[in-house]
Amino acid sequence: MQQELATVDQAQQLGLLAEEFDQICSILGRTPNFTELSIYSVMWSEHCSYKNSITWLKTLPKEGSRMLAMAGEENAGLVDIGDGLACCFKIESHNHPSAIEPYQGAATGVGGINRDIFSMGARPIAQLNSLRFGNIDTARTQWLVKGVVKGIGDYGNAFGIPTVGGEVYFDDCYEQNILVNAMSAGIVEVGKSISAAAGPAGNPVYIFGSATGKDGIHGAAFASKDMSEDSINDLPSVQVGDPFWEKLILEASLEIIETGSVVGMQDMGAAGITCSTSEMSAKSDVGMDIWLDKVPMRQSDMKGWELLLSESQERMLVIVQKGQEAAVERIFEKWDLTYAQIGVVTDTKRVRYYMGEDLEADIPAESLVLGGGAPVYKRSWTEPAYFEKIKAFQLDTVADLTLDQAKETARKIVALPNIASKRWVYNQYDSMVGTVNETTNLPSDAAIAKVKGTQKSLALTVDCNSRYIYADPDKGTQIAVAEAARNIRCSGAVPTAISNCLNFGNPYNEEVYYQFKHAIDGMGKACRKFDTPVTGGNVSFYNQSSNGQSVYPTPTIAMLGLLEHESKRLSLNFKQKGDPIVLLGKPENDLGSSQYLAKICGVEYSPCPAFDLDTEYTLHELLGELAGRESIQSVHDISEGGVFVAAFESALAGGLGFDICSQQEVRLDAWLYGESQSRVLVSCKPEGLEALLALAAKHGVPALQIGTVTGPSVTVNGSDWGSMAEFESGYTQALPSRLNA
Repeated sequence: MQQELATVDQAQQLGLLAEEFDQICSILGRTPNFTELSIYSVMWSEHCSYKNSITWLKTLPKEGSRMLAMAGEENAGLVDIGDGLACCFKIESHNHPSAIEPYQGAATGVGGINRDIFSMGARPIAQLNSLRFGNIDTARTQWLVKGVVKGIGDYGNAFGIPTVGGEVYFDDCYEQNILVNAMSAGIVEVGKSISAAAGPAGNPVYIFGSATGKDGIHGAAFASKDMSEDSINDLPSVQVGDPFWEKLILEASLEIIETGSVVGMQDMGAAGITCSTSEMSAKSDVGMDIWLDKVPMRQSDMKGWELLLSESQERMLVIVQKGQEAAVERIFEKWDLTYAQIGVVTDTKRVRYYMGEDLEADIPAESLVLGGGAPVYKRSWTEPAYFEKIKAFQLDTVADLTLDQAKETARKIVALPNIASKRWVYNQYDSMVGTVNETTNLPSDAAIAKVKGTQKSLALTVDCNSRYIYADPDKGTQIAVAEAARNIRCSGAVPTAISNCLNFGNPYNEEVYYQFKHAIDGMGKACRKFDTPVTGGNVSFYNQSSNGQSVYPTPTIAMLGLLEHESKRLSLNFKQKGDPIVLLGKPENDLGSSQYLAKICGVEYSPCPAFDLDTEYTLHELLGELAGRESIQSVHDISEGGVFVAAFESALAGGLGFDICSQQEVRLDAWLYGESQSRVLVSCKPEGLEALLALAAKHGVPALQIGTVTGPSVTVNGSDWGSMAEFESGYTQALPSRLNA
């Protein structure tokens, strides 16, 4: 190696700590050169190493009767769904790239998460996303929303996998740091999934897919620092995607797996060739010799470190059984893919990277990876100062609404960006390609994706009310898991497992670390209660501007549920006039962290809404018994906007209306618009009302008929609030009108 030796100043410029530079010198027994330092800088970045989070992630429940792969073992989670099939699913972030180049940032996020799925041998069948933006009225937010939505739509539609669900939120804290979280789920036969392993020495190492360029270099390091006005200079760290290449790679990947020639496979995401070669080596306790000059390049002048760190999209690394090279090469050529053998597995336990005859880097593979030699930190934390403002909130300082005021408020509530229809967004996504989406004509709280060739379906949802978690990280994250499970149950399915995308500010900020640590505590409690082990996911720190403005803590929950048979399915739309409307769960004098309190009343600091984990679990047991009952017409979770919005959404989806009455012992504003948890709105056939109330009583769940399904009008406490059409106009036009779209 003839390269100049690296310095501690260079290490710090690349995001490493001075003590980490010393640790690298100790591992190597010498001073690293620049290429080696660059390798450590990306592999030890927060994005790849989880060095500030892994201590707490290890406390989450990871075992369950359906788990086929432990969290962190593979590129994505793997869950047994019966009939000899498994679901492979995962959620990941692509936040920083999307904040400076929204179209490509979002598009490549979709591409990357799908590669995680099919690199394990699963065919993706459904996609979801969770998006967070700043003030909807600013030009920057409008530009970002349009770019992100178009990027997701263009890539996903061209790739040919339906987008079946998701969520979109707007809050000022996301103005500089938007969040773009993408989820994908696929199906594979049990026993036919592929591991990211390398196998024994002598196996050839292939790269296939797109050629390697200079886009995305230091992308992992870029994702591991705060955003600032200078972040636009990191534009080369944003990758460029091509969904048509991705489609070819998908088909080729699944076809080479069928030959039996594949030992292991991994997509090239963060840190590119560096990450895939080192992780696969460490996983199999072997090494690799990689010949960088054989990597297909888009530019002829690329240096070794650029090839190692490039995050060019649509690339895969595959380890082939020695002697089977011709079989896989025929398939690469069939699909007209760029490919090359770029290395060989060795027994050295070291990754050695050559450029021609020159050895560019020589590093123990284990020293680079999460769970190996990568550093692990347990940061200190302190309770956020703003908690004092939350504790100071008094409900009686907010005047209750009169019935006339409540009527005017209802029109404002349905037009709030966080509640209004997201049709403008999802109309840009192809939800029907592949003919698996079962929710287009029968809407439900979770997306339902048919598993072809079986009677079962997947129930999929992404959930997180970050305002709740800002108010109380532990309880708020319990609610995020509970709401995801509730959405699954309200669709007739059984919650099975989760993946998570943990979006937080700078971990060196002690208040942020408090939010993170306590959010993990809450997640663990809820996942154990609902028996939904964590299959893996993604940590995204540094969602914080250089001025110290951090996003709300946003641990997005991606939950998988299983619907064993179509007969168990529940939907949210009212079905016929005259059906009783029943409120399951106890309403509270509670406006904590509600959209009404924050967006209508302008109260920024208030407690998390009322929630009890045992109460929630009891409700879920009841919902499990409702699935498949012929008398049940609709089931809809009560969340943002409270009872009124839940009734409105069910009525709108059914082309009907509603007549409801509040309970005198509860404030009118809290009864209509409060967001106390563990509540569901159910409509049933008139002859089924008595049985529904009796079943609720058996489970100890409060239940009360609060109204009736009517024609397309709205009546509250005997007052005519107008036609559904009047409310619908504000609900459907809010987003496109405010986005100038």
